[in-house]
Amino acid sequence: MDLAEGVLAGDRLALARTLSQVENGTAEGKSALSLLFPHTGRAHLVGVTGASGTGKSSLVNQLARYYRMPAKGASSPDMQASKPAQVESPCRVAIVAVDPTSPFTGGAILGDRIRMRDLAGDPGVFIRSMATRGSLGGIASATAAVVQVLDAAGYELILIETVGAGQSEVNIARLAHTTIVVEAPGLGDDIQAIKAGILEIADVLVVNKADLPGVENTERALRSSLNLAHPLPHRFMHHGKLDLIPGQSATSDVAEPLWVPPILRTVALDGTGIPKLVEAIADHRAHLEATGGWEQRERWRLQSELDLLLQNTLVEDFRSRLPAGAYEQVVEEMMGRRISPFQAVEKLVDSAG
Repeated sequence: MDLAEGVLAGDRLALARTLSQVENGTAEGKSALSLLFPHTGRAHLVGVTGASGTGKSSLVNQLARYYRMPAKGASSPDMQASKPAQVESPCRVAIVAVDPTSPFTGGAILGDRIRMRDLAGDPGVFIRSMATRGSLGGIASATAAVVQVLDAAGYELILIETVGAGQSEVNIARLAHTTIVVEAPGLGDDIQAIKAGILEIADVLVVNKADLPGVENTERALRSSLNLAHPLPHRFMHHGKLDLIPGQSATSDVAEPLWVPPILRTVALDGTGIPKLVEAIADHRAHLEATGGWEQRERWRLQSELDLLLQNTLVEDFRSRLPAGAYEQVVEEMMGRRISPFQAVEKLVDSAG
């Protein structure tokens, strides 16, 4: 049985091996990904991002537990007293935790696995830690491919937790259907997230650690920023572009409903607020499906991945056609300030011509 067949058959060992091959960009991994791609497109991709220290890992842990055990998996009175929030039966959950690269080994530090150890042993949960390997944007460059493998493996919900690097976190919006931005009181500037710009990508805003002092100030700052972010009733900003609600012309005077991110309070340590968060995630998916946003985000996601692969492939092909030592030579000339980067590009293009 090859890797792709093993993944489709539910073999966890084959899945782990395939993920390693895909992440390392091997020929075997690319072949498996091509065979698995027709089986993708069914999972709900949920990104969880925010500044370091907001409790993203603990929140992801509680979300996974709730989706696995919606009726009796509650760990707090708030969760136990609530009806299962649109989760009728346990669903298979995959978690992609992107960790900073270890300065010694180049691999993931695996800090998230320590926090999620209570999910160990559940056959319906698969946790994969990835190293950024120097990639900016809070996610590793191979994350999209890893997510596709997990999607093909039959995981219905894939939670993608980013590093928490700040403004570059916006890249998660190109991958996820639903993006959760996590804030927490007591981290200093209540409008730091507004300045960083990551609120523009939020589909759901979560004020975690809501049992700490200052939660009202944090929520008030977030609500004020949302009021500024939605001044137009029939248009919305997405990935830096002003888009129209599907089915509406630029001159239309009829305002269609648009999604305004809800602001929810949670305490991830004991699960307080998790049912409402699960309900908000389900509501956002329903909104995307009703307005055509699901298909649009799928298109954006695949187009972003295609552009990245094209860029990498073209660069590799270009460098392979350069004469031996040409690239190193222009780097030395730039170091000596004899040519500028623009001149270096022109020289390399002429060399590869």
